[in-house]
Amino acid sequence: MSPHILDNVLGAVGNTPLIRLDKVAAQLGVKCNLLGKIEFLSAGGSIKDRIAKAMIEAAEKEGKLIPGQSVVIEPTSGNTGIGMAMACAIKGYRCIITLPNKMSLEKEAALRALGAEVVRTPTEAAWDSEESHIGVAKQLQRKIPGGIILDQYRNVNNPLIHELTTGPEIIDAVVSTPSTAARPSSGKVDVVVCGAGTGGTITGVSRAIKRTHNKECIMVGVDPKGSILALPDSLNTADNGAQYVVEGIGYDFIPDVLSRDPMDVDSWIKTDDEEAFAAVRVLMRSEGLLVGGSSGSALSGAEKWFKTEAGQRVAQTEGMNVVLVLADGIRNYMSKPWFLSMALEAKPSELFGAIAEALKKEGN
Repeated sequence: MSPHILDNVLGAVGNTPLIRLDKVAAQLGVKCNLLGKIEFLSAGGSIKDRIAKAMIEAAEKEGKLIPGQSVVIEPTSGNTGIGMAMACAIKGYRCIITLPNKMSLEKEAALRALGAEVVRTPTEAAWDSEESHIGVAKQLQRKIPGGIILDQYRNVNNPLIHELTTGPEIIDAVVSTPSTAARPSSGKVDVVVCGAGTGGTITGVSRAIKRTHNKECIMVGVDPKGSILALPDSLNTADNGAQYVVEGIGYDFIPDVLSRDPMDVDSWIKTDDEEAFAAVRVLMRSEGLLVGGSSGSALSGAEKWFKTEAGQRVAQTEGMNVVLVLADGIRNYMSKPWFLSMALEAKPSELFGAIAEALKKEGN
């Protein structure tokens, strides 16, 4: 984080810490270093702040955005929209976000608080239908003067900003942390586990690490069951079209910014909602990290990958560095049934009886 006074909140986008997940590693029985890239500490609360800022600034340089005239319209699962709305609030652009119904009320509230207009769309609508969040955004662009879609699914600045910032931040943190007898390190980023939505993060981070740092780094993509991003395609067959609750990852189409080239993404793992939300609880209770559902997907995906042949070798090698990209925080999901169930309906702890006894009035 910058020690200097920033001109505005966009200066607080990115530059997030990499932290050790030692307690989780112990629970999984792995000897490698398990590290988390904590993106909810970015200004808008997620990794998507990076691409929103990058796409808007690039459009300004190209003369595509005109203050007082342009209306930024973006189809999103919410986090990119929050980043966009934050940037538009600062820069003076009007903003419309199209958002599938399944996305949380908190996301809509944050968007509206930042001054954006929000249009909800049917979750079940196919991506290429007029009713989808993408289709509705295109309709709005055609009919609203000054409307422009920066399009995170196709915009080259999406993977590029991760190649220029997220990847190098991970590399710098690992390289600058010395290996010691107590905490051995290979000195390299050996594995990155990352959920895939638009695919910009995993594509850009992969390019940064493999091209400039460690070409042998293993990139593991995590895709929810019901999505079609994973390779081989046979991984997607059993649950094709199934609905999933976890937000921000998975799609029913392949975004242009996602590289499925095996040179960029070495392995794919499928996870389900139950596994993801159980992993969120582990991250909260063991590491104190208030993360969202896709972060749980990353951890549950890593746990599954550690059981593969390649994963077992890494898991049992001290000093190898495995990075989990933890994309956002719990702020946007606190009204969701999965979170309320986990937080408010959990079994009482061993302190419950002690508290009741301590507060019992004399004579009762």
